[in-house]
Amino acid sequence: MTEKIGGVILNYDYYSGQDLYSDGDAVEEKILSIVKKESGYEFVNDAYGEWAVMYHLSRQRENIVEPMDIRKTDEVLEIGAGMGAVTGALARKCRKVDCIELSKRRSLVNAYRHRTLSNIEILVGNFQDIRLEKKYDVVTLIGVLEYGYHYIDSERPYEDFIRKVSSCLKPGGRLYVAIENKLGLKYFAGYHEDHLGRPFVGLEGYRKSDKVKTFSHSQLKRLLLENGFASTYFYYPFPDYKLPTVIYSDDVIENVDIDFPEQSNYDLPVLQNFNMNKVFESLKGASERRMLANSFLVEAVKG
Repeated sequence: MTEKIGGVILNYDYYSGQDLYSDGDAVEEKILSIVKKESGYEFVNDAYGEWAVMYHLSRQRENIVEPMDIRKTDEVLEIGAGMGAVTGALARKCRKVDCIELSKRRSLVNAYRHRTLSNIEILVGNFQDIRLEKKYDVVTLIGVLEYGYHYIDSERPYEDFIRKVSSCLKPGGRLYVAIENKLGLKYFAGYHEDHLGRPFVGLEGYRKSDKVKTFSHSQLKRLLLENGFASTYFYYPFPDYKLPTVIYSDDVIENVDIDFPEQSNYDLPVLQNFNMNKVFESLKGASERRMLANSFLVEAVKG
């Protein structure tokens, strides 16, 4: 079964009938109402004063797409598209975007905000259950890999997730992963772990019951290289990948003057133990900057 909103196609063939992931009915219905009323996605709404609304609808989210090598002829698979924070930016760079998203309501938000575009199809359902008939030039996992436990039913969900993603790509295809750094400097400074809302939990080690997991620089690189990819290249978004104001490449991260707004995108109060900008400045010229960046954007090329 399909539905069309403007130029966007929604495919419900794999939808279970239940939205298993939500920020809460009230706020998600509010966001859906906003995008239905607005004539497009080029707007700033008064409701942006509410963190969840601003997080899902801010155009600043799209900055993470800027370094991606996406060509006008490419077909892109966006896994975990959510409310479409980066879907439009992807669609404007390529020929076609196929999105996969568990939630029907979030998919509707995505469709309404991008209804003026005609190269987006949203498949509503679990990635594990969807049969994809073609191979893609590019796959994106923006804030998705850490939830691999929810997408893949296996004893090694993160490894199996990456292998399954690799199988969706053409030879030489590119995967882009945006994810928090388990050893991000903000976590040492006292910021809560982004997914669990508690300080130091990632640093001390996730429990299986947490059902979420992030990785250090070397762990993430190894995960990709051991599960279907031939090479990796890292970028470093600041303050992090969610609402990036600046993104440094691997070639410049050691020696560039790093400067970013430290408290620009956090919804919980924080007792910050030190100034992160001063720490990064003290590490100028050192490779440790890579290890301590708050998050990563990684390009992985399939062999």
